[in-house]
Amino acid sequence: MNLNSELYLNLIRGGAARLAQDRGAINDLNVFPIPDGDTGDNMYMTMEAGCHAAIMPTLGETADAVSKGMLMGARGNSGVILSRIFAGLSKGFKGLKEADCPAFAEAMQAAVSEAYHAVSQPVEGTILTVLREGVEAAKGSISLEEYFDLWIAGMDLSLQHTPELLDVLKKAGVVDSGGAGLLCIAEGMRAALHGETPAVISTEAQGGVEKSHPSVDFDAFTEDSVLEFGYCTEFLLRLQRCKVDLDAFDESVIHDWLASRGDSLVFFRDGSIIKVHVHTKDPGAILTKCREWGEFLTIKVENMTLQHHENHMDQRFKRARKPMGLVTVAAGRGLTAAFMEMGVDQVIEGGQTMNPSVERFLEAFDAVNADVILVFPNNSNIILTANQAADLYKDSRIVVIPTKTLGEGYYALANLDTDQPLDQLVETLKAAAASVTTGSISRAIRDTDQARTGQYLGFSGKEILTAKDSRKDAVLDLAQKLNAGASDILILLSGADAPADEAARLKNELEKACPMTEVILLDGGQPVYDYILVLC
Repeated sequence: MNLNSELYLNLIRGGAARLAQDRGAINDLNVFPIPDGDTGDNMYMTMEAGCHAAIMPTLGETADAVSKGMLMGARGNSGVILSRIFAGLSKGFKGLKEADCPAFAEAMQAAVSEAYHAVSQPVEGTILTVLREGVEAAKGSISLEEYFDLWIAGMDLSLQHTPELLDVLKKAGVVDSGGAGLLCIAEGMRAALHGETPAVISTEAQGGVEKSHPSVDFDAFTEDSVLEFGYCTEFLLRLQRCKVDLDAFDESVIHDWLASRGDSLVFFRDGSIIKVHVHTKDPGAILTKCREWGEFLTIKVENMTLQHHENHMDQRFKRARKPMGLVTVAAGRGLTAAFMEMGVDQVIEGGQTMNPSVERFLEAFDAVNADVILVFPNNSNIILTANQAADLYKDSRIVVIPTKTLGEGYYALANLDTDQPLDQLVETLKAAAASVTTGSISRAIRDTDQARTGQYLGFSGKEILTAKDSRKDAVLDLAQKLNAGASDILILLSGADAPADEAARLKNELEKACPMTEVILLDGGQPVYDYILVLC
């Protein structure tokens, strides 16, 4: 058996479907016992973005389309690394119509190399190790089926050994979440290789962020308007045995009919499912005709005159080009408002448990429209995504200030002086971020040797410093452990679950405990962390 375009796309969809089933379990493989695990979600949304690629004439072209989709949908460090794995596969398949087992093995070696190069300081005991050792175990395979068996067995063994390579995993009693996610993907790909039809999946259906229904500008298409652009019509059609002979049916009949009735046709078949995107002025006729062959799973019809109007309005109100712009990442209305007041042009919603994609960064860069754009990721798991977006964007010079916490980003922006030369400004911002100590309070979601479920944990970086039954005690003890009294400023960011009266009382308590320190209370509204302490 050789790997061709259709089979490869089935493997991708099989991997995504398998990961969708276990993404919650992957999230739970979190070294910290607080609700901030999102590796499963990030990897799933990255895979899902590659599932929308169309089947191209050659394996190399299809792999390239999948890789591009994953790149744009990549979220978090795990998602970016995963997208680079499939980028490596794409490089290995370049120019190939099909791949036999030796060609597939060579492409997998390219995937290992690409993944390691995606990380500035590769760490063993992570998804990188699991991938590399799995590929090493599969060397010498004589068929794709044998390759997948040995690859999966090698990764499974490697995954079990990850706690021996990383103390943080051993202390938490878990294996590496990224490696576990990759193993799930490989198992789903093997199932597809053996003929199991992958489920039709979507981020929303699997518990992702729900997309709000777009608002309609009723003035864009009035009683006197003329339909100029037609309708963008998309659907999934399930072929029905009562209407067609599935084994003998040639889907080109549908393709050719649609091509004669519309424009911008995107069409492919996956088993008994037909995916269609077409522009037409008569969607009703198309939908009626297609029911001769099957029934619809999903339908979306949008007036393209409205879409054209929205695009026109976007250009009309696009900001004038300026010398410098600012982009930051934050979650919570209070923090978003605070950053905007500090002059930030675009606040990307995100943070722990909701890492933004590369595409979202690119959209923000477009909206800013500046010669130089400074980016503050404010989360160690988002820096790689920001750097990936910076590498892709060509219309501005993008400079990523590698802020790892909201506190670092907030204090760096407070030190922004645009009168400095750019290189000096960047060094000033990096130094300001490095001078900050950030502590956080969140509730434990499982028992560990340091805390019980339900207790409030106080930590800085990856180190748990205190565990208390009350939020107040956790904040005060964390401030003491961080030697807050020696700082000039203590910024207390209250989270979405912290009552305003409690936050006010804590501010007073901190002022008494740290008489030489200026305590500033801000209603951040951030999720996950009840309080964040920023010591400057």
